[in-house]
Parts: sequence; C-alpha cells; structure tokens
Amino acid sequence: MLKKLGMMLIALMLPMAASAETEAGFKEGVHYAVLPFPVKTADANRVEVVEAFGYPCPHCNSFEPLVQNWESKKAEDVNFVRLPVVFGRSWEPFARAYYSSELLKTVEKTHVPTFNAVHVERRRFGNKDQLVEFYGKLGVDEAKFSKMFDSFAVTMKLRQGDSKLRGYGITGVPSMVVNGKYRITAQMAGSHQKMLEVVDYLVAKERKAAQ
Repeated sequence: MLKKLGMMLIALMLPMAASAETEAGFKEGVHYAVLPFPVKTADANRVEVVEAFGYPCPHCNSFEPLVQNWESKKAEDVNFVRLPVVFGRSWEPFARAYYSSELLKTVEKTHVPTFNAVHVERRRFGNKDQLVEFYGKLGVDEAKFSKMFDSFAVTMKLRQGDSKLRGYGITGVPSMVVNGKYRITAQMAGSHQKMLEVVDYLVAKERKAAQ
C-alpha cells in the first residue's frame, strides 16, 4: 500500500517538475542547439562565451549595444571572446582589422567606431589603405596597424577563427556559443535580447555542471 502511494506521489510530482523546468529555463533544440562535437575553449577554468559577428552585418550593429551592456555586467568567471567572421572576400579586411586592433590592444578605441562608420556614416572600406587611415584617426599607430594587418599572426588568427566557426556550425551572424557546446541565434532564441538570456541560462548550467 505504501509503495503504491509513493509511486502515485512521484507520478504527480513529475509533471510539476517538468513544468517548472520549462518555465525557468530554455529548451534544447528550441532556444539553442547543442553542438555534435564540443570545440575546445581558450580557458578551461572559465565559462567561455563567443560572439560571432561581422562589421558589414546590420544585425550585428543592432546587437552591439546589447552585447556591450551584457559584457559590462558579466561575472568574473565568464571569458567573453569576439570572433569576426568572413562570409565573403569583402569581409576579410574587416576581420583583419579587428584582429590587428586586438593584437595592438586598441579594440576599445576601434570596435564601436567601425560599426558606426559602416552603418551610420555609410562609409565604404574597399581596401587596406582606407582602413589604415580610418584607424589612424581613431588613435591607432598607422605604421604598426599596417604591418600587423598583413602579419603572420593575423593570418593565423583568421585560420583559427575559420576553423572554430566551422566547428560551431555558424552560417549567420550574430551568433553566440557558450563553452564550445551550445550555439544560440536570434531566430532560435526569439530576439537579440533573448539570445543573451539564453546565454546567461547556459552559463549558469555550465557553472553548475563544473561544481
């Protein structure tokens, strides 16, 4: 009798637990995708969050203020990484510009202004010299930037980035990847803001799993 009663209580509690999980979290395959093969992260001691973006992408430009706000509030155990994509020949100079600025430690000077130049000022950067001149006006040493632009270090960054993007299965931007395991897009999450809510949910999930 007691055994039967216990089984009845469990049966009643299971739907409640499932309902609570649905309300509190997000569903795999609906709000985010699980990668078939995890991609190695840069720092195994922190939860990595990658933003795949491209300066020519208008959706990335719209997403940028939300990402900035999210980044300013992220926890110390979260490692945020930007990953510029190359979806065509015209995108490569922008990716090289980002990596060059990153290696020169000037991204804070150049990242948002590059978005503004492309999408607000409607400027066109058809070659390296135009980017060198523009970044120079932002306070970046033109000679160093020009040399870095074509350097082996930047070329390697491009190759590594392309390899990661293929591992992530990214075909559109902006996209985000949590800990090399989960891919989130606005289409799946429901909006740009929801993307970041799903990211926070998955960060908490990874943090709990590591305990």
